Amino acid sequence: MIRVAILGSTGSIGRSTLEVIERHPDRFEVVALAANQALEPLALQVQRHRPRVAVLSKEKGLRGRNDLPQARWMEGREALLEITESPDVDVVVNALVGSVGLEPTLQTLLAGKRLALANKESLVAGGKLVVAAAKRGGGELIPVDSEHSAILQCLEGYERESVKRLVLTASGGPFRGWSAEQLRDAHPSQALNHPTWSMGDKITVDSATLANKALEVIEAHFLYGIDYDSLGVVVHPQSIVHSFVEFVDGSVLAQLGFPTMELPILYAMSYPERVEDRSLQTFDPVKASPLVFEEVDRDAFSLFSLGERAGRAGGTSPAVFNAANESAVEAFLQESIGFPQMTEVVSEAMDRLGRHPVESLEQVLDVDREARAISCELISILKGKESKRKS
Repeated sequence: MIRVAILGSTGSIGRSTLEVIERHPDRFEVVALAANQALEPLALQVQRHRPRVAVLSKEKGLRGRNDLPQARWMEGREALLEITESPDVDVVVNALVGSVGLEPTLQTLLAGKRLALANKESLVAGGKLVVAAAKRGGGELIPVDSEHSAILQCLEGYERESVKRLVLTASGGPFRGWSAEQLRDAHPSQALNHPTWSMGDKITVDSATLANKALEVIEAHFLYGIDYDSLGVVVHPQSIVHSFVEFVDGSVLAQLGFPTMELPILYAMSYPERVEDRSLQTFDPVKASPLVFEEVDRDAFSLFSLGERAGRAGGTSPAVFNAANESAVEAFLQESIGFPQMTEVVSEAMDRLGRHPVESLEQVLDVDREARAISCELISILKGKESKRKS
């Protein structure tokens, strides 16, 4: 029996993980659930899945509640970290959103546990630290992102020296084919209308800007030790091919499947074993055809290019990109700034903060806070400009 802790259990990945576990009660047991501040949804999950531990990471979020379902209830950052170190946990699914997931990622790996990582910001902001933590603690890092899970599956049995290139696929999001001029008036409701995936608001907007694909390129660099010159991205609107791996002899392997996060979640928890799951949709190549592939429009989706630039610069640049992007997405969802102004916020934050070598968790968190502060300042200025433009 594999004992699983889910950080971010009330989000889309967390809920999907619970659905997968429910279908395999003979293999997985939920022993801990954690959410940021969604207390009522978390309480319902605890009532249904009966974990031993439930954590609300928001300080004072429980407010003396005595009507919660039976579990060891805790709150705050330290409680979240305690889960990752517990001897009762075999696998930690990190489905937290944002850079808040970095510290639990490090603690899980240092504790020598398997980390099923859905929090891409961990590797983006602190990739060097994450790789070092895995080596030092002996933890196992298995990606949950469909693209990186695909690469992992294609690489099974091959040495890294035999790999020539990795190519990640992007759906293109709801604005595929839009020009930069059209994107000036893109509305949050349109950005949240993803054509193939059902995800949380933040990552759905990231898919609309293609910032998520830049984040995944940075992830792949750290996960697989691949140079940026050997990493590529193509738009694939059907979301059937999740990634390609090209080998030095010219052969190309790809992982295909119906677009669902439940498959990579199941694979990450059961790796390297493959577990039968009849609930997952069977792939039909005829119905899926034709499969289309296109170049990324870097002019229209400039956040993608900024993210690539941050990855190549290295050091703290990816952390700045990630933090500024989170702030910009939040402002866009609140309609404080327009779609193209997200790029302005991120670009200016990167220019102001520059690049420094990554040395510690504290440094990365300081950079993260500084980038958010600068972004908030920029958003305030742009908000006024956007109001004038609309009036």
